[in-house]
Amino acid sequence: MIKIEKLHKSYPIGKDSLHVLKGLDLHIKEGEFVSIMGSSGSGKSTLLNIIGLLDTHDSGNYYLNDQLIEKLDEKKAAILRNKFLGFIFQSFNLITYKSALENVALPLYYQGIGRKERNEIAMKYLEKVELADWANHLPSELSGGQKQRVAVARALVTKPKVILADEPTGALDSVTSNAVMDMLEEINAEGMTILVITHEEDIAERTHRIVRLKDGIITSDERTKKSVSV
Repeated sequence: MIKIEKLHKSYPIGKDSLHVLKGLDLHIKEGEFVSIMGSSGSGKSTLLNIIGLLDTHDSGNYYLNDQLIEKLDEKKAAILRNKFLGFIFQSFNLITYKSALENVALPLYYQGIGRKERNEIAMKYLEKVELADWANHLPSELSGGQKQRVAVARALVTKPKVILADEPTGALDSVTSNAVMDMLEEINAEGMTILVITHEEDIAERTHRIVRLKDGIITSDERTKKSVSV
């Protein structure tokens, strides 16, 4: 599903450059539930942005669903993101003046689906995350956990191949964090490939595989106890 070979990425800093990713090799198969861990500056966010087609790499190969990703303009990148990827962010990234239903339906608008149909589909996904009764509420009227569930529904509504979750529990208390991880486990059990960026060991242990980054290099790639029990 995701195949990365000798991936490099640098950013210019004045006359110099910062080498963030240093020849990464990573293969994530369809249906895997993987976490990526690393301290600030390790390169994990840069890696997620490249996988999510929000940034480009300098050299190496990146394959998404067996398609080599190279020389994409923003329009082509947006089409691939909408087709293959769903995003969940720490800060939720909900549109404040739109209801929960409208937020979930928004990716379907970009797919050209009519208003009535996309609202019907969005409602099904709000039901899936147990928020149908909150469909017409604005984000300001929702708790942190409810906002994240709306974000999960929005990520799922286009039926993507991969969910990319960037610190999905970072802004939540432990009880709500566990509820969100329960939901991700259920989605993964249905066959969805999920990649989670986290700095929390207990969250990473809920996934089936932990990839650790340090200074732009993968230092370990190990199965968790959770993977043995499923």
